[in-house]
Amino acid sequence: MSLIQLHMNDNVLIAKEVLALGQTVQGIRIRAQVPAGHKIAARDIAQGETIFKYNTAIGVAARDIAAGEHVHGHNIGVGDFHQDAQRLAFGADVRLVDYVPLPEQAQFMGYVRGDLKNGGRVGTRNFIGLFSSVNCSATVIHKIAEHFTPDRLKNYSHIDGVAAFAQTTGCGMSSPSPHFDLLRRTIAGYARHANVGGALVVGLGCERNQVADLMASQNLESTQLMRTMVMQDSGGTRASIHAGIEAVEAMLDEVNRARRTRVPASYISIGLECGGSDGFSGITCNPALGAAMDILVRHGGTAILSETPEIHGVEHMLTRRAVSPAVGQQLLDRLAWWQEYTKGTNVQFNGVVGHGNQAGGLANIIEKSLGSAMKAGTTPLRAVYQYAEPITERGFVFMDSPGYDPVAVTGQIASGANLICFTTGRGSMFGSKPAPTIKLASNTPMYQRLTEDMDINCGGILDGTHDMQQMGQVIFDAILKHASGEPTKSELLGLGDHEFVPWHLGVVS
Repeated sequence: MSLIQLHMNDNVLIAKEVLALGQTVQGIRIRAQVPAGHKIAARDIAQGETIFKYNTAIGVAARDIAAGEHVHGHNIGVGDFHQDAQRLAFGADVRLVDYVPLPEQAQFMGYVRGDLKNGGRVGTRNFIGLFSSVNCSATVIHKIAEHFTPDRLKNYSHIDGVAAFAQTTGCGMSSPSPHFDLLRRTIAGYARHANVGGALVVGLGCERNQVADLMASQNLESTQLMRTMVMQDSGGTRASIHAGIEAVEAMLDEVNRARRTRVPASYISIGLECGGSDGFSGITCNPALGAAMDILVRHGGTAILSETPEIHGVEHMLTRRAVSPAVGQQLLDRLAWWQEYTKGTNVQFNGVVGHGNQAGGLANIIEKSLGSAMKAGTTPLRAVYQYAEPITERGFVFMDSPGYDPVAVTGQIASGANLICFTTGRGSMFGSKPAPTIKLASNTPMYQRLTEDMDINCGGILDGTHDMQQMGQVIFDAILKHASGEPTKSELLGLGDHEFVPWHLGVVS
């Protein structure tokens, strides 16, 4: 079948392959050259009529559209679909989770940090992390990390690397402020992350984000494996690099003593991300990832959905699964904040999606959000968190973030995600440290073209080799494998050294 009908009530169909002007497909005469993944009108649609995909309103016809016409941004208006209380209906679609008993839970090989009976955590990697309190110490931590080449670490086979997490602020900013608090929370989330066996925080000395205050405000204690250094007290750039190398060398033996042990899958926490989405993302990789998250949640694990602008217009898909009115309202409060934050700007939240999304068949933010929300599966929404706030609830949760991939993933990792699952239709090239990224392709042609970057081909759903539940199981099995240490494609390519991007809020002075 060359045309995909997603719901019997839809008035658009999805082109599975390129459609030529004038050809007749499944009884419909095609009235334009239509790329794969794009929509055509299933019947005549009158101006002002609502456009439905997955039986969900994604816009209104900007003019009369004839059956077989290409339906895209040129003839779809975003519309104003008011989310009334009946549609939002807090908790209306909550379904009890059929949890897998602990003795039967899937397992993986992870790094146990602390006493698991008293709040201990489990890592999927074992890094030494270097952190700059301010942009002015960024070069120093990069130089320290560069010293620890694979050859110099060859005798420390249980360490995944020494990674520098530099950032571009820390001074010239309002403090105290929400942005200042967010920055400190993000740095601390990485420094205490379960995938980080040792940490070194390096400051300049005169910045607003003082190292001592950062440590105290975030309850970070200086230990053999949590060290600090200030450049102005260490003799400058060259001396600080030398001292930093010595500090890391003093951690190597202890960090290398960590060993993987068998633990339940309930200690897996997945950050859900999508980037470079196309018209197939909401048909293959996103719902397949949702199916995998349903499996993970049944096994006691955690799925973290983010990118608040990318649930705009379909928030009812989440509020109806909220475990309480309070949780549902917290989600709406974050959307209201975004409405004010982006007022008067030409950004995604206000309707316009990126060039790649448009080329891939997504007409507007509502259509993109429809696919994006599917990554979270079908289990109850248990909690809503601020950006980089430590996540303590298990199950499906939401963390507020922008839709910009590096910023969203940075927040998820800071919140505790020990793996990232990243869906893409156009072929986003992304990787992350200290939590690795698993890449899921929406379609086979892109997967074959970019096989060095893509871990899983969800295009099998379109090709007929897998159904949705089978693909969900494939993804879940891959999660267990990569959580146990098998490198992802992005790790093999060395990605992740430049993807630490804390969210910038407000004025920079």
